[in-house]
Amino acid sequence: MRPLSDAQLREAWSDFAKQRKHQLAEFHLLSRTVEVDGSVVTVALANSVEEPLLQSMLPDLLTYLRNRLSNPTIQVESILQKEEVNRIAYTNKEKLDLLVSKNPVIKELKDRLGLDPDF
Repeated sequence: MRPLSDAQLREAWSDFAKQRKHQLAEFHLLSRTVEVDGSVVTVALANSVEEPLLQSMLPDLLTYLRNRLSNPTIQVESILQKEEVNRIAYTNKEKLDLLVSKNPVIKELKDRLGLDPDF
């Protein structure tokens, strides 16, 4: 068993992703950045739909990585990454609330001037 270096693992991961280029969903999943901690590789998934996709290609991926890097202890884990959803402000009140969240002084200005956002 050879010690695992971060650069070698990332290169092997990238080569495996290139092999899956014709399968767009798999290539997209494999093109994400991965975290390497010892012999554990962690992939951040954008949503729960990607988990079955990762599980379906996991045996091939592990076999490839373990053979290429001569390290049978390599493991691949996944975590669900929460993405921030930016809401679009439509009403005047929502627009004001968005501005206040960016700069709280705007609320003080609105109160001092006695402005009504819904008028």
